[in-house]
Amino acid sequence: MAGSAAVLEDGSGLSRLDRGLFRIERVLGLISGIAVFMLMVLAVISVSGRNLFNQPLPGYVDWIEQAMPLIAFMGISYTQRDGGHIRMDILVGTLKGRALWAAEFLTTLVALVLMVLLVWGSWAHFQRSFDWAAPLWSRDSSIDIALPLWPAKLLAPVAFSVLCLRFVLQLWGYARAFVLDLVEPIAVPLVQSAAEQAASEAEMVSGADD
Repeated sequence: MAGSAAVLEDGSGLSRLDRGLFRIERVLGLISGIAVFMLMVLAVISVSGRNLFNQPLPGYVDWIEQAMPLIAFMGISYTQRDGGHIRMDILVGTLKGRALWAAEFLTTLVALVLMVLLVWGSWAHFQRSFDWAAPLWSRDSSIDIALPLWPAKLLAPVAFSVLCLRFVLQLWGYARAFVLDLVEPIAVPLVQSAAEQAASEAEMVSGADD
């Protein structure tokens, strides 16, 4: 069946892996949303404290810095699963059949190579910050209230690793679609026309109202 994200599912092993990873991605996306909400709460507290008591929230900027990886990276794989990242749909949408799946496979493979390099680099960046022998296991800290920075730095390789798993599953889906010359493969975001996107969004809204 097709979900609101134009990702088809069936009972195959690939689809089961897709749904299993999607559950993890939804949890990470929820954590990202909670982080955004908490930043809004902190902003209200800080502004209220400044206006009412002439005392803003201590370390407000430090907490924002800590939350930025949560906001920026935790939902990246969820968005990739739904095909929500910026892409050249006008160009890709003109392709059909094996040409389309070959193009999708190639671009996904390039993205996977890039993300593997980013996992390697961000993990090395985390290792430079983390130290079992240091106070709070941190070699560096924020300027104002001395929050350890390694938790924020760890989020990048974790989120990027989940994205790499998503890319691997999508490569599997595109390769399967190319070999079998499928029209609607599973576990990959399908290109939708403007009318299809509008119908999908209308279905989501009507489902929420029921």
